[in-house]
Amino acid sequence: MSRNAGSRPRPSRRAGYAFISVGLASAFAITSLPAAYAAPSGTAVIAEVYGGGGNSGATLVRDFVELGNAGSAAYDLSGYSVQYLPGSPSASSQWQVTALSGALAPGGRFLVAEGAGTGGTTAPPEPDATGSIAMSATSGTIALVSGTAALTCKTAADCAADSRIVDLVGYGSAVVREGSGPAAGASNTASVARSSGLTDTDDNAGDFAAQTPSPVNSAGETPGSGDGDGDGDGDGDGDGDPSTPGTVRVRDIQGTTRVSPLDGRTVTRVPGVVTGVRTSGSKGYWIQDPEADADPRTSEGVFVYTGSADPAVAVGDSVLVSGKVSEYYPSSTSQSVTEITAPTVTVLSGGNPLPAPVTLDPASVPAGYAPTAGGGSIDALALEPGVYAQDFYESAEGMRVTFADARVVGATTAYDELWVTVKPNESPSARGGTLYSSYDQPNTGRLKVMSLDTAAAFPVANVGDVLSGTTTGPLDYSTYGGYNVQATQLGTRVDKKLKREVTRRAKGGELAVATYNVENLDALDDQGKFDRLAEGVAVSLSSPDIVALEEIQDDNGAVNDGTVTSEATLKRFTDAIRAAGGPRYQWRYIAPANNQDGGEPGGNIRQVFLFNPKRVSFTDRPGGDATTATGVVKTRKGARLTASPGRIDPANSAWGSSRKPLVGEFVFHGETVFVIANHFASKGGDQPLHGRYQPPARSSETQRQAQAVAVNTFVKSLLAADKKAKAVVLGDLNDFEFSPTVAALTAGKVLKPLISTLPATQRYTYVFDGNAQTLDHILTSPAVTRFDYDVVHINAEFADQASDHDPQIVRIDVDGCR
Repeated sequence: MSRNAGSRPRPSRRAGYAFISVGLASAFAITSLPAAYAAPSGTAVIAEVYGGGGNSGATLVRDFVELGNAGSAAYDLSGYSVQYLPGSPSASSQWQVTALSGALAPGGRFLVAEGAGTGGTTAPPEPDATGSIAMSATSGTIALVSGTAALTCKTAADCAADSRIVDLVGYGSAVVREGSGPAAGASNTASVARSSGLTDTDDNAGDFAAQTPSPVNSAGETPGSGDGDGDGDGDGDGDGDPSTPGTVRVRDIQGTTRVSPLDGRTVTRVPGVVTGVRTSGSKGYWIQDPEADADPRTSEGVFVYTGSADPAVAVGDSVLVSGKVSEYYPSSTSQSVTEITAPTVTVLSGGNPLPAPVTLDPASVPAGYAPTAGGGSIDALALEPGVYAQDFYESAEGMRVTFADARVVGATTAYDELWVTVKPNESPSARGGTLYSSYDQPNTGRLKVMSLDTAAAFPVANVGDVLSGTTTGPLDYSTYGGYNVQATQLGTRVDKKLKREVTRRAKGGELAVATYNVENLDALDDQGKFDRLAEGVAVSLSSPDIVALEEIQDDNGAVNDGTVTSEATLKRFTDAIRAAGGPRYQWRYIAPANNQDGGEPGGNIRQVFLFNPKRVSFTDRPGGDATTATGVVKTRKGARLTASPGRIDPANSAWGSSRKPLVGEFVFHGETVFVIANHFASKGGDQPLHGRYQPPARSSETQRQAQAVAVNTFVKSLLAADKKAKAVVLGDLNDFEFSPTVAALTAGKVLKPLISTLPATQRYTYVFDGNAQTLDHILTSPAVTRFDYDVVHINAEFADQASDHDPQIVRIDVDGCR
């Protein structure tokens, strides 16, 4: 896969939530906390840990961790954090961080909320701070840390050596703990707490014992002891009538920024009308206040998250909802979804009219994409819905929205979702998509569409089709694509009869060279996948003379047993091409060292050359292997390789955990042609266009630029040996034609990117989040002067795909280039 997005796993929505309790005082002398937990603390310690809140059998609806101060002076917590690590951390496990502020009072407590489960009946007392850590009920490690940078230690010894750790508690079977062992007995119904007041001997097993959870906040309140309004009913609204709305409205929850001003607080009897119900995946429902205010920044809708419980409401119900306000971040780089969690609901009536939807069209959606924060978070910025599309969508988060007669710009996926544009004239491609042609033009009209109707089949649409009529539903947000419409009314698909392309066959004097990412093909795949891909080569590409393949896996795919050969995979593939009417291809490749080239673990993907021996010959020069670099030798007849096939500079750190370029020497009509097949590092790890960090960081570019420099250097060595050398550089570069990667690859004008020779509306090979974009490329050296280039659109625009990439081909008039 090119972007780690084509066949993405869908993680479970939540694992659990946590509370953290810390002592607070209003005015005291401030000193510093101890520097490390290696010496027992007589001041700031972790007093109690509970991770079972909201779980089956729990009374409390939330988890907590309680800090206490055994000293006689207060301690400033500004710049400190509480951090959590799973009990048995893996190589990929990371400490999760909740920043603290305020102070820890002498003998006091301080409660920091982390989230809520779906069970339980009793809320903890009002927290003093809030985070979003998901803790395990039975095993984990909590650390009080001087600083907010995530810890990196994953063993007890390494953590003991980290001077930032003030105190640490491992519970259950935690690997990271203090002393003789972790604290025992934590469960859905039991916390672990210090058994002798706040005494700390740096032995978790001895200092802690299991008990009934007993969170205490800085005011000394315990569950049920604090009301907040003096009327004794605990709802904070001064009115105990369960059928009367409280004082909080949805607009108060949503506020004028991306983060709710009531985040972490309990709200009571919030009125609204149910506008949509989701009964699978992230279960819950949307409510909307039919009496909107005049502020365009404040949404009138909000999602009520019921967790695993089926929502006990129907569209049109007038309801009062009580629960905790939460900002749910689907990923660390995404924006958040404002929600009411652990809800209780009173249905007042049914069959009520729904609030009028917000219209999405060119007039309402701004041309600006998102505000910028120098690469930082835009969470706290005041929304400007008249200026930025992302702010406009955020101002309608949870509300009913509607659009009509929208063009499909991203085909239906296996997850029953498609992309449309609500701006018909925005960056149209030649075949009905929306072009992504520069970093500053991310296309504001794109929107993902899903359906809340689980009984009706979701339309199977291709790019260019139209969702005719009206599509209406609540506006949601997801890490996969950003804002999306959860349709309660879905338009009808109009088939625009998009056809798969077939390129022309090469003429006798033309050398046809193609590239095709075949998406993790291995010998264990079903025959249907082989046949579809083979048809693409034999029919759609008209049997090129040379085909550079990306993502050919070893002979047993993701089975991680040390196998690195691809003979069985290539035998099945070339047999399928022959059966589809293509030639009997031969192949060349360099097998990678096991698990050194990235991709799916155990898969050992690599580039492969297929060639038709009746049209072109391959010059075999021995010596190439996974770690040996091929070089260029100058001869009287021009340049030649020291190893063919060979790898380009495989020891270069640029190729760490990534595919190394494959270069081969071919002869056609007596002319030598050097072909370099590439599969640059993926975009995994880049921040999304729609995320909370703006502008988004493209951290993966660094490695691809270094890879491009390595290939550029090799091409320069070819041209130094023979300025008339004919070279074709091609493959999945995982980057755009306007990217620094392509600029580095073409530096010195040693290569010409052929995508730039096409009309602008045809420059794409891939579709991601409704943006048609170029990730695959063919580039040629200056001696290649007569050519015909074509991107052959057979996959990326279609719901039924053999691969997520479109192949492309160049036909070189070798005789005319002499």
